[in-house]
Formats: sequence, structure tokens, C-alpha cells
Amino acid sequence: MRPRKGILIVLEGIDGAGKSTQARLLLRRLAAEGYAAVYFREPTAGRWGRKIKKLARRSDALSPEEELELFLKDREENVRKNLKPALARGKIVILDRYYFSTIAYQGAKGIPPARIKRLNEKFAARPDLVFILDIAPGKGLERIRTRKRKDLLFEKEDYLKKVRKIFRRFRGRTFVHLDAGRPRAEVHRDIAVRVLSFLHD
Repeated sequence: MRPRKGILIVLEGIDGAGKSTQARLLLRRLAAEGYAAVYFREPTAGRWGRKIKKLARRSDALSPEEELELFLKDREENVRKNLKPALARGKIVILDRYYFSTIAYQGAKGIPPARIKRLNEKFAARPDLVFILDIAPGKGLERIRTRKRKDLLFEKEDYLKKVRKIFRRFRGRTFVHLDAGRPRAEVHRDIAVRVLSFLHD
């Protein structure tokens, strides 16, 4: 069993990959196993996150640089107010989107991914595990077609193909790539097995 310290687990992927569903399933599973886990998501419900969500309803609302600036402000607040305090208390933090989404989404709009990574890693807590939930953009968009709120800045198939390519480039010991086009129970099983194995090492 790992010593008591905070663990940061991130779920990433394009729109419709099932990140929020899998985050909630993992939260319930860890609670059932007796772990103290908490859930956060980005964009947050804070000042900057609300602004992002409002502006995302218009396709011409922001330039890529303006998007990046807002995501950085929202993330800095999330790291300071939520992530670092929870990690300091020894919690398992489950995070629905993080700076890898910014690298992928704003990188697909022309901002150098290395620059985005550098700006975020100046302040961001480093994750222990990052699950990249991979799905074809068409299938992802089909899943979210019934949403009342449309994020016109991001929910376009050609654009999401570029985003997906960047997500697929993430490599390293921290990253776990999973086929998210499968039934959610199968995806959850794979995530839970990997997380519990990590916690029991």
C-alpha cells in the first residue's frame, strides 16, 4: 500500500469521450474501497470558468490566445483553491480535464503545444495518472448531440480530429490510453484496475 499522500488522477479526451461519466464511476468505486477521494472539473464553476462556458456558446467569441489566457486563470485558481489543498490533506483527487486539454485544444488552433505546456507547468500540480479516453470525433459528437448547451468554440468534427491527434501524442509512464468507444462498464473496469493497482503498489 502506498504511504498516505495526495494522488492526482486526470481524465482527458475530446468531447463525448465519457470523461465525466468515468470520473463519477471512479469516485464511487474508490469510496466503496474505503479511499478518501474528491472530484473536480475544468473549466471550474469559478469566475473564470463561468466566463469560459458563457463565451464558448459563440464560435467567434475568443481568439486562441484569449482562450488560453482564460484557461490559465481558471486553472491557477483551481490549483490554488482546490487541488493543492486536497492533495496536502492526502486525498485522491479525480480531475475531469486538466492542462493536457489546453495543450490539445488550443494547440489545435495554432498555439505551440510546448509553450502551453511550459506555461501550465509553472504552477500546475503534476498528475500521478492521466487517462486519455480516445474516441472518433464523429462518435463523440453523436453522444453529446442532445446537450442543451453547445460549445461552438470546440464541438466541430474537423477541429476535434486535430485535437485527437495531439491527445494521441502524449506518452510516458503517467499516461494510459484507452478505447472510449466501448461500453462504459468496460472502460470503467480498465480504469479501476489501473488505479487500484497503482494505489496498492
